[in-house]
Amino acid sequence: MEMNARFRGYLPVVLDLETGGFDHAVHAVLEIAALTLDFDEDRLVISNRHRWVVAPHPDTSVEAASLRVTGIDLEDPHRAAVAEGVAIRELFKMVRAELKRQRCQRAVVAAHNAHFDHGFLHAAAARNGVKRSPFHPFSVLDTVGLAAVAYGHTVLSEACTRAGIGYDTERAHSAAYDAEVTAKLFCAVVNGVSFVWPRP
Repeated sequence: MEMNARFRGYLPVVLDLETGGFDHAVHAVLEIAALTLDFDEDRLVISNRHRWVVAPHPDTSVEAASLRVTGIDLEDPHRAAVAEGVAIRELFKMVRAELKRQRCQRAVVAAHNAHFDHGFLHAAAARNGVKRSPFHPFSVLDTVGLAAVAYGHTVLSEACTRAGIGYDTERAHSAAYDAEVTAKLFCAVVNGVSFVWPRP
């Protein structure tokens, strides 16, 4: 099966962003993780993993409560953060290459509470003058709704448990880990659906 046929020319890219608060207009992006997907015969699987540790943009703020939840130490000398604009440009470049490889027309954010990540992503792009986002401007694939339909629950940890996906609460709230389990959940939902090919 090909991605462009399965998702009508769209390319799901699983994202998770760790941030300095809940308001994408004022709070900083601190981590970005992006996982690409591919079909292994008829099963959707994770193909590649990408991660950026991000330095807070000078025009944004970070709430102390958010750092307590994520465990991010902005003063850690080993954090090796890149500028927000660098991270966004590298993410968009990677996604455009994947779009070309998969012969898809547009990427779609796939995430848990996807409009949260979508909002921060596009706010960061605008803040840094990054134009021509490869992501759809408003459509998303949200595993909250998908998990509610497939497994009867919306909380990521419980949805993963019901899907038979291990969930480690000690590793949660890291962009890389949250994106990984979200991608596994998304794949589980897609692989559990009987797909009917449209007739020509």
